[in-house]
Amino acid sequence: MKVLMALSGGVDSSVAAAELLRDGHEVVGITMRLWGGASDTGCCSIADVDDARRVAQQLGIDHLVFNFTDDFDRHVVEPYVQAHRDGITPNPCIECNRHLKFHRLSERADLLGFDAVATGHHARIVEHDGVWRIARGEDVAKDQSYVVHMLPQRELARTMFPIGHLTKAEVRERAAALGLRTAAKPDSQDVCFITSTGGRTEFLGTRIPFRRATVVDAIDGAVLGEAESLEMITLGQRRGIGLPGGGPKRYVVDIDHATATVKVGDDSMLDVTEMSVINMVWSHDAVEGAVLVQCSAHGATYAATVSLAANGSVQVQWQQPQRRIAPGQSVVFYDPTDTFVLGGGIAG
Repeated sequence: MKVLMALSGGVDSSVAAAELLRDGHEVVGITMRLWGGASDTGCCSIADVDDARRVAQQLGIDHLVFNFTDDFDRHVVEPYVQAHRDGITPNPCIECNRHLKFHRLSERADLLGFDAVATGHHARIVEHDGVWRIARGEDVAKDQSYVVHMLPQRELARTMFPIGHLTKAEVRERAAALGLRTAAKPDSQDVCFITSTGGRTEFLGTRIPFRRATVVDAIDGAVLGEAESLEMITLGQRRGIGLPGGGPKRYVVDIDHATATVKVGDDSMLDVTEMSVINMVWSHDAVEGAVLVQCSAHGATYAATVSLAANGSVQVQWQQPQRRIAPGQSVVFYDPTDTFVLGGGIAG
């Protein structure tokens, strides 16, 4: 099989390419150039492209670099900035997977005549009851099924995750045994277009105006302080909201962008019994009934019952009260065995 392998310059994709070669596939490595600005974190630096190229040389495969910076700006960076302007907490890495690392990669694979595409994600793709499903990776601590939950049946049928059956330790062991230059390379942890030196404040501050916000008590409305930038505040936040130290712990429990008001209160005020999920993408058919729900990349799953609304959204009824999820965050549903992705959407 002719496979287009996404090489990020990290150890996971390096070993994934080696696994494909071992299984007898014809492999071509491809690195996506996504972010054209400053980058000292994530997976878009010049050093990462160079690492990918050298790994391809070590493995004896061709290596291509595709420039998708315009698509990245349009589908990831601009929505990220707009979300902060609108008071929504975005998840740019998932949007990058949705629009670039799978959709655009798949388009390019079609154009070049490849049979399949592959990435180094810690997840598995299995056929279950005649339907393609994303399943959790072997390494629970590194499982990435949450961030690839949006893949439809057509993409699942032609996508490969060659290291989904390996633990991270096994991946590094195989990389070391092959002498790959990425064997000991640390994992990417951060958003690639947000530098570690400037952070979100510097990045957003050059793109949108920050508004000061009045911080009030959620119960009696008493003014408690003033936050410097409303656009940098999200639900559940405790630090950096303009409150003096030494008092009781207060958390952001509500944000009114129309009036630039931030309400704070006790942590328990964030607990909810239900939530709405919009922009749903189902792996196959829509599901109602008992599910497990995950609301962050490496978060725990919690039991809930889901029902479909007339407008296509999903209503989630928690079995036990859960902390409110910030609008804009991804919500992913798993089957009751916590094995297969059923679908996912965005917290409303």
